[in-house]
Amino acid sequence: MKKIIFLSLVFLTSISIASAQSQRWQQRVAYTMDIDVDAAAHQYRGTQRIVYTNNSPDTLTHLFFHLFFNAFQPGSMMDVRNQTLPDADPRVADRISKLKPEETGWIKVESLTINGVANRFETNETILEVQLQTPILPGAVANLDMQWDAQVPLQIRRSGRDNREGVEFSMAQWYPKLCEYDDQGWHSNPYIGREFYGVWGDFDVTINIDKNYLVAAGGYLQNPQEIGFGYEASGSTVARPAGDKLKWHFFTPNVHDFVWAADPDFTHKFITADDGTIMRFIWQKGKGYDEQWEQLPAIMNRARTLMNQRFGKYPYKEYAFIQGGDGGMEYPLATLITGKRPLKSLVGVSVHEHMHTWYQMLMGTNESLYAWMDEGFTDYATTWIENELAKEGLLPGVTASEMPYEDTYNAYRTLVNSGKEEPLSTHADFFETNYAYGLAAYVKGAVFIHQLEYIVGKQAHARGLLRYYHDWKFKHPTDNDFIRVMEKESGLELDWYRQAFVNSLATTDYAVQSVEAEGKKSTRVTVERIGRLAMPLDIVVTYTNGDQELFYIPLESMRGIKPPESTMERTVLPDHRWVDSMLSFEIPSKSKKIESISIDPTHRLADMDFENNTWNKPD
Repeated sequence: MKKIIFLSLVFLTSISIASAQSQRWQQRVAYTMDIDVDAAAHQYRGTQRIVYTNNSPDTLTHLFFHLFFNAFQPGSMMDVRNQTLPDADPRVADRISKLKPEETGWIKVESLTINGVANRFETNETILEVQLQTPILPGAVANLDMQWDAQVPLQIRRSGRDNREGVEFSMAQWYPKLCEYDDQGWHSNPYIGREFYGVWGDFDVTINIDKNYLVAAGGYLQNPQEIGFGYEASGSTVARPAGDKLKWHFFTPNVHDFVWAADPDFTHKFITADDGTIMRFIWQKGKGYDEQWEQLPAIMNRARTLMNQRFGKYPYKEYAFIQGGDGGMEYPLATLITGKRPLKSLVGVSVHEHMHTWYQMLMGTNESLYAWMDEGFTDYATTWIENELAKEGLLPGVTASEMPYEDTYNAYRTLVNSGKEEPLSTHADFFETNYAYGLAAYVKGAVFIHQLEYIVGKQAHARGLLRYYHDWKFKHPTDNDFIRVMEKESGLELDWYRQAFVNSLATTDYAVQSVEAEGKKSTRVTVERIGRLAMPLDIVVTYTNGDQELFYIPLESMRGIKPPESTMERTVLPDHRWVDSMLSFEIPSKSKKIESISIDPTHRLADMDFENNTWNKPD
């Protein structure tokens, strides 16, 4: 009896540990900020309280804050990095080095108390380093009170004042932001212009600014009746109060950042989307692109429906598309996008940035380590959504494609052939070229997830996308977390794929080497693996009468097979091993003659040379 009880306890303990591991602890914050803006001087003063919960099992002896605006000063790491890259971002290049004192950005922290006690701190460019007088114990809650002054830089990258379209304030990465602490420790990366990572929490933000400005933000406006501008949900406009400034009070729950923008020429339109949420559209009226912006709401309403169906339901009550920034940049509940665009481009950037709600704002993946899980997954989803919109005639001049990822795969091949490719596992800041980073994060990341559909099958892939959302939203997933979801949905082992495609530069190239008659009984097909990365193979035989037959060769490493994806007759052949460079199989002789044999005619396999994938009957 004692042995049975002991085994039961071990079993229950194992379940408890497994459950705790699957949940994964994470820190928690609650920001309360009050900002007073001197619009004429492009400066502001801020106060904030952060209620910080240490959910880690560790005692914290330090704290770190991001001071992003400090990057916009001559000689900063961002300045030096962009002047030494062989292909600097043209939006940055040497522009920081030429900023005048009144055009630079800075954040100067004046005071910091923790639980009422003043703490020493030191500013090291874009990072504020705090040596705690009293450590924060596991499970403890600390109140962090801070005052700071800041100057908004001339708009260069993402944030700043007076962008190229004349938007006065694009306020992203604008406040002292607590760095993330997770099971890998502190993530206090200096800001050189790439990716972000943040702590989940609530933001209560009050912005005091001259009353002629309309403020748009990634949050719920708490005092619409005091503001006017037609901002309240009823759509009615109220008279604004007297005085020099208006107080804009926003609240945003369960996010890891807060963005806002302000301009005297902003106009505001909103709709109630089909899923019941409010979509807001804020742009500079009368600048020559009103027509495109007026058409955008209906298209984005339909796009949201597609997003909800395929990737998981949007969980917040509002979302805002705000003109500003330097192109397109995503934030919780909002995006900053440049507005002077033809409709196709405006829809494209809006879909892409909104899809970041799923693959960054909800997942909160560490973009510096897994930029491809953010940009690549978002690009994959954007391509699918735009193709669906084109099928429905919602993108004038755009024709839907049976192979919408063809250009994506071609761009990946171009990267490989350039000789500049670096592994996806490279930290975003350390890529040797912007070219390699951009194509790795956006293009190869999109190929990774689309090619996975080829490996596991369409149904398991679709289920996996939804399960990934439901299992990992608000939890900072890694690449292993994603691949485990796909393993559970497909019943296949997939770590071989993650390891090879993410951590190495191995590529796939298969060729139909020979097709020979084996007497009158069969035809022998020999396939050569030229590339280092082995894959399961879909080989389609087309007969002269038009009939088709699929011969499926699983990869041994998968430990299983994908289910049929169509009604085409399918023969499952024995597994092949990744070490084998040659494999062959027989096609039984039939009354039908073979017209052609093709490896993956769907082009979902990232094969480096499709020219050698097909054999055609000699004339």
